[in-house]
Amino acid sequence: MNNDKFLGHNGFLWFTGVVEDRNDPNKAGRVRVRALGHHTSNTTILPTADLPWAHCMLPSTSAGISGLGQSATGLVEGSWVLGYFRDGMDRQEMIVLGTLPGVPAELSQAGGFYDPAGVYPKYKDEPDTNRLSVANEDLEHLSLTLRKATRITGIATADFNAYANADGSSVSASDGDTFDQPEIPYNASYPYNNVYESESGHLMEYDDTSGNERIHQRHRTGTSYEIDASGNKVEIIKGESYRLLSNKEQVQIQGQSDITIDGRHKLYINKSGVADNHYDIQIGAGASINIQVDSGDVNIHTIQGKINMNAGGDYNLKVGGNYTVEVAGNTSETIEGTKTSNTTGAVIHRGSTIDLNP
Repeated sequence: MNNDKFLGHNGFLWFTGVVEDRNDPNKAGRVRVRALGHHTSNTTILPTADLPWAHCMLPSTSAGISGLGQSATGLVEGSWVLGYFRDGMDRQEMIVLGTLPGVPAELSQAGGFYDPAGVYPKYKDEPDTNRLSVANEDLEHLSLTLRKATRITGIATADFNAYANADGSSVSASDGDTFDQPEIPYNASYPYNNVYESESGHLMEYDDTSGNERIHQRHRTGTSYEIDASGNKVEIIKGESYRLLSNKEQVQIQGQSDITIDGRHKLYINKSGVADNHYDIQIGAGASINIQVDSGDVNIHTIQGKINMNAGGDYNLKVGGNYTVEVAGNTSETIEGTKTSNTTGAVIHRGSTIDLNP
């Protein structure tokens, strides 16, 4: 076949240009590009709608087929790109090889070689490199400014009051303190912070700055997680959080743990009603369980089943008001020692028979 009219056999015709449209009707990731020297800047003579659609080349790490790998979307109007015409001098089949970031000297204007919507570029006289990568304190990224301004501090923990037991001993107080969200660990240096930012403001940072290595992923609303150079992790959830686990979970906390809840808290154990799925709490030697209700009641109710309490030592009860016991069945007491009752008021016993055996 004697045909030299294909790329690779004839000359390589390349272009630089500006993306003016990305709303590909085929949804194949194509863009319309106005190419310098090939297309006029006069949008009356050559409207954006008459520019040819250009295919965008993906990196070799992306499959580029059947939805696998990286999406072909991402370019926005106003982006400068480099590519070639695969149909040679016909110049109707454009391939975009990549983008050409720079330092815009002006914002978008009317006419060709600009974003028709006037959105991009957002800044002028500064590099297109993400501000989080540039790390210029005078040109701080808005997300970083917001993170510093909305840092949460002064979160209260439980405040347990000291009190005297029924036997005269005392329970020490566990004074409530506060804790803070750690300082924002951003301390990047160019060129080590690798940043991806989407159009709406979603962010990913992989910061390799020596001594300040971080991973940060953030939703535009502020929901995020961040891992600092020491391996500490901070998670912030601006909305609701759901975690649905289909199998076992095991957690180890080697340090302290504080949980502060502004709303209610419910815990449902053995939802499926499987035998022996118990709720076990074990406190190691030298520690106690302290429960304080500031204003309210402590209610324990079994639908079916017993309440068993075994005290390895003394069992002491101190009641500030009345003490009422209602028993539907019998009452039995077995006391190996003596029993002493001190009553300042009257003592009344009622029954069908009352037996007092010496």
